[in-house]
This record gives sequence, structure tokens and C-alpha cells, in this order.
Amino acid sequence: MDPVEADNVIGALRSAQAAVKAGISSGRAQCYDTGWTIWRDFCDRLGLDTFLKESTDKIEKLQIFAARIRSGELAPKGHSIKSRSVEDYVRGVSQAFLGLGRRDPRLSDDNKIDFRLSRVYKAWRKEDPPPKRVKPIPMQVLKRLAFLAEHSTDERQRATADMIIIAFFFLLRPGEYTDDGSTESTPFRLEDVQIFIGDRRLNLATCSDSELLQATFSSLTFTDQKNGVRGEVIGLGLAGHHYICPTKALVRRILYLRRHQAPSDTPLARLFDCRAKGVSAKHITQVLKDTVKSFNGTLGFTEHDVSARCLRAAGANALLLSKASD
Repeated sequence: MDPVEADNVIGALRSAQAAVKAGISSGRAQCYDTGWTIWRDFCDRLGLDTFLKESTDKIEKLQIFAARIRSGELAPKGHSIKSRSVEDYVRGVSQAFLGLGRRDPRLSDDNKIDFRLSRVYKAWRKEDPPPKRVKPIPMQVLKRLAFLAEHSTDERQRATADMIIIAFFFLLRPGEYTDDGSTESTPFRLEDVQIFIGDRRLNLATCSDSELLQATFSSLTFTDQKNGVRGEVIGLGLAGHHYICPTKALVRRILYLRRHQAPSDTPLARLFDCRAKGVSAKHITQVLKDTVKSFNGTLGFTEHDVSARCLRAAGANALLLSKASD
């Protein structure tokens, strides 16, 4: 092969391999890399070839590896881990095999996950403690947050309440409505928002503040958020409350960002104060915890049961209670 062409082929292969790795979150990619390193050390200690070329029963070796990961013996932090995490480590090893053109070692002759692995995963899932589910916050919490924000001059407090309201109504995940500065997050930005007065869409760059305050409808365009289909637009009208309303909360955020001449790709949760960049998931969680705690246990749960993730569940629960269709 011509040397130049060979370089082009190698470059294309490396680019494709990088794209494969970028197709999952950096956290999961790191988990797979760590798992592969652990697998190689495991094979070295047992005198096995990394790709089990000489092993007539690869499943048996994977079972031993999985059991030692499960017990914590091979786990990175030395603690016992849950079944789903064990599956991830074994899956990562298998994908390393596949990435080099080898057969998935987990599969039996019928190209399905060998029953010995699937059954042990099932047994471990039964042993695992039940997952901790976030509890949807009731409207009392939202109303108290809104009341405090409405009567506050602190922009961070007002922005926090607005983002909580937006997340509640649009059923958003933390990475979609907070501004942590993380490359893993895909927060909604100013350019993802559409505001209407009746059927007329406002130009957010040129419309007046008074026009924005007359808005009757708002929508968000999903780009690469997990929560929706790319290009899908979700719209909501007025909620019937002068403050707890998705359209009014979006308008307040737009007005704030325009005052600071924020570019169109600015996250809605961005702040221009002397503290952190914007409203973070950690901050949202702390605000929710403090608010729930202020009810002194009358809500039926404690501050330990809430986090930034609970707003999506809260919004969905409110829809269910209102008998709204999906």
C-alpha cells in the first residue's frame, strides 16, 4: 500500500475508533477502560491469554471475573458492587473483544448471552438492595420556593426558582436544566426557546421587554438532550398562576440573559454574578433539601429523599393527578 494511503487509512481508523468511544458518556467510557485494565491484570494473575485463545470455556472465566468484581476483590474501590455494575464491567470486556474483530465471549452458540451469566446476574439482582427512588416534591414546596423568589432581589435565588419551575413543567433531567459546565450535560440554551403571543412568534433578539411579558405560549426545541427526540419541539401555554408558570419562568430567564447581552448559545441557567457560572444541580438539590426541611416533616418524607432529579418525577406525578393524557 502507498505510504500516504496507509497513513490515510490509519487516520480514518483512529477517527472511527474515537467516534465509537465518544458514542457513550465519558464516565461509561472510563468505566470500560478501567474494566479492561482490571481484566488484563486478572488474566495475568491466572496465567490466561487476555483474549482467552486457549480457553475452551470462556464463560467460566467471565464468571470468575464477575464474581471477583461483585465481591469487591477486583473492584476499583475494593467494595462489593451491584449486579448492574458487574454487568457493565463484563460488557466492557466483551466490547474490547469485539473492537478487535473477535467474537463476543459472553455469547453461547445461539448468539445469546450464555444462561450461566444471565442467571448469575439475575440472582445477584435479587440480593441487591432496592434502588433508591427520588420522591416527587408536592406543590407546597414549589409554591414556597416561588414565593421566596418573587419577593427576593437575589438573582441566584430567582434563577434557581425559575429553573425549578421550568424543569417541573417540561419534565427535565438535571443535565438539561442546570449549568454545571460539564461536557456531559446538554442544557437548554437561549436559542432553544421559542416565545409566542397568540400565533405570533417573537424574535428574542429584537422584541421588546413588554412584548415578552405579554407571552401566551412557549416551547423548547430538543437538540441532543436525552429526554427527547432531536429536533422535537415541546410547547406549553400559561399555567394559570402569576409566577409558577413555564412560559413566565422562561420569559424571566430571557429578560435576565438579554440584560447581560448573553449570546444565543448561553444556557438558560447561566448567571453573571461573582460566584459559580450558573445554577448547578448541586445547588438545586441543596435548595430543595432546605425547603423540604423547612416543612418540619409534615410532607411525609425528609430532605434526604429529594434531589435535582426529583423534578421530572414531580411534574409527571402532577400530570397524572390532573388526569392529563400523554
